[in-house]
Amino acid sequence: MSRIVNKASNQKVTVTIPGSKSVTHRALIIAGLAKGESLILNPLDSEDTRITAQALRDMGIEIPMVSKKMKIRGSDGKVFPESEEIYLKDSGTSMRFFTAIATLGSGEFYLTGSERLQQRPVGHLVEALKTLGADIRCRDGIYPPVVVKARGLRGGEVVVNVKESSQYLSALLLILPYAEKKSTIHLATPLASKPYVDITIDMMRKFDAEVEWLNNRTIEVSNLSRYAGRKYNVEGDCSSAAYFWAAAAILGAEVTTVNVTSDTRQGDFGLLDILEDMGCRVIKRDNSVVVTGGELRGIDVDMNLLPDQVPTLAIVASFAEGTTSIRNVAHLRIKESDRLSAVASELKKTGIKVEEKDDGLVIYGGQPSGAEIETYNDHRIAMAFAVMGLKTGNMKILNPSCVRKSFPNFWDLIENFYS
Repeated sequence: MSRIVNKASNQKVTVTIPGSKSVTHRALIIAGLAKGESLILNPLDSEDTRITAQALRDMGIEIPMVSKKMKIRGSDGKVFPESEEIYLKDSGTSMRFFTAIATLGSGEFYLTGSERLQQRPVGHLVEALKTLGADIRCRDGIYPPVVVKARGLRGGEVVVNVKESSQYLSALLLILPYAEKKSTIHLATPLASKPYVDITIDMMRKFDAEVEWLNNRTIEVSNLSRYAGRKYNVEGDCSSAAYFWAAAAILGAEVTTVNVTSDTRQGDFGLLDILEDMGCRVIKRDNSVVVTGGELRGIDVDMNLLPDQVPTLAIVASFAEGTTSIRNVAHLRIKESDRLSAVASELKKTGIKVEEKDDGLVIYGGQPSGAEIETYNDHRIAMAFAVMGLKTGNMKILNPSCVRKSFPNFWDLIENFYS
């Protein structure tokens, strides 16, 4: 199956952005573990968030179908294996988070997923959980499947390697309010994608957990203040909004994204500053952002704080005057695809010169043309090259349905660019 993206005809577009995938994952999990009832408003209904909801059910927590208003009665930290296997398909977030959650329970948990998910590492997380008292193992000490013989978690001091993924740290943080004693996490390495950890900590605090940075490499989590049910509104997804900001940039159009706020902790909001540096005009309002394209110029940028936007920025860079260097994102090689290799390969098909580095890309701006794009079953590759197609026309996107992972109505919203 494929989808052709033709040249856009509208120069003034407004789109309403759905709820954040990252925030929805965390909201469902925290509400599921909390004491009492929570009301979650505006969660994202996507393939990934449904996987998280089902995994909570598989651990004995009553979770309704994902909808605009979700009443969740929490388990007060109690989980048990309701099914023989917890299947997490392609969701790396779910695999990391539920590997940790399983250690809180009693009984044996078996967590697995797709072939690609079984190539995405969890070893550093598993080692950290062992240090905290878990009986846990994974394939070759690195990869899923994961087996947990759960009997609760002791807690205490732990050192964790977070160079590959901030999700290892978020996974530990989410469960440690339910450990038997106070826990202190020491980071052995610089932290990849820190804004995602900021989101985790902010949400934990809003549900009454106590968590503190002692310094830039040490975090302390109390076991005396656990999650309490509450009402929580899921903000719009900056990762999803970014495709429309990029469209404005390359089309020279004016695009308004509604349901995006400037007080967000989402790292992908930072793409707006990068687009401004490249020549766009950006207006930030209370509940919306307006981006207007301009004369684009290349940029040298460290993307470690917003790695999910590398494919998107690569598209904008393809139309910019001069060279764009994207750095410090080596961990993109263990996402849904090897994103650095995937972006480089597909850009070359469109006629753009690109150099692939160990930790990034160098892109030489030019005049790309439509091509047949392999998406590698990676939602972010599909959406980024769809945006390119709005400018080039005749862009054939293979496996377009892979966007269901994070943004099911993406193709519907793209229609706003046509009269």
